[in-house]
Amino acid sequence: MGALSGVRVLDFTRVLAGPFCTMLLGDLGADVIKVEDPLRGDETRQWGPPWLERDGQRFSAYYLSVNRNKRSLTLDLKNPHDQQIARELVRHSDVVVENFKPGGMASFGLGYADLQAINPRLVYASVTGFGQTGPYSNRPGYDFVVQAMSGLMSITGEIEGAPHKVGVAISDVFAGLFAHSAILAALLHAERTGAGQHLDIALLDSQIAALVNIASNALVSGQTPGRYGNAHPSIVPYQTFRAADGDFALAVGNDGQFRQLCALIGREEWGSDPRFATNPARVANRVELVRLLNDVFAGDTARAWVERSLAVGIPAGPINTVTDILADPHVESRGLIHVLDGIPMIGHPVGFSATPTEIRTPPPAHGQHTAEVLREFGLTR
Repeated sequence: MGALSGVRVLDFTRVLAGPFCTMLLGDLGADVIKVEDPLRGDETRQWGPPWLERDGQRFSAYYLSVNRNKRSLTLDLKNPHDQQIARELVRHSDVVVENFKPGGMASFGLGYADLQAINPRLVYASVTGFGQTGPYSNRPGYDFVVQAMSGLMSITGEIEGAPHKVGVAISDVFAGLFAHSAILAALLHAERTGAGQHLDIALLDSQIAALVNIASNALVSGQTPGRYGNAHPSIVPYQTFRAADGDFALAVGNDGQFRQLCALIGREEWGSDPRFATNPARVANRVELVRLLNDVFAGDTARAWVERSLAVGIPAGPINTVTDILADPHVESRGLIHVLDGIPMIGHPVGFSATPTEIRTPPPAHGQHTAEVLREFGLTR
């Protein structure tokens, strides 16, 4: 029994943020019914390569990444009869998640006010690019644009280089995570009070919140944060360094660790040098210290420096490729990679001692469970 066993989620989302959220709810045991357009389905079904062939059908890796533990039901939300089917399903559901533009679901008679009247306990989560209110609310919101607008791209990349996006659609991921946690809180509130509520989750809001210390720096100092490449604006040395055969990551988080590093590299005197003895001093003298450290690290391999650093308790690690880390013995020991019906996937990252997560079903084919779901609730087309 998962933590959300007995909870039913109607999932009117597509692409990444919404499906990621509902997949996590499914991993926790919820019955997730993915409602798709009869003709197109979720756009990510066509977002390949790469592709995986299964039972004579082709699935994109993108779609597979966020749609396990769901049943696929096709409904034409422009059709009054199918709209009524959706409303009947709401009577038997706890959560609705949708990512239409503001007003989109209401145009089908499926807005929060419409469905709350049917099911007062309903938790209704709307995931959009810019939220339900404000001057940008009707803009289309894709991760790449949100990364640009939120300031994230302005702090990502080399110091003298161009702004860069993060290598994964991180604004979507953050929005999905915020939606997931908000839904859990709203379900608890509904359990206590019998009253549901409407949750307004925006990619832009989520990404700004995820700027955390960088946004706080701007608020406190009034200065515009810049790019530091692989370095940290407030901690030194905390970046990549060049060894004899390539780069590695070193994260010296406090003065004690810095003194350990100085002893490790045979430069104990740096630990008491006024230029470097404290983190504020190291930040002020960043360029000089980094130059000195790079001269030292050039004398051996990246692997050697990582192993030596870890041996004395200094956080360090190799710069892996995605393929490297997926094959890492630690990742294997954590049981993070699952294969179900020939489909490899990354499992739920949280371990529950009493209600473990479970990958019960693979991502569904388009409309695979339409007949099953309609029959289950005594509905007909």
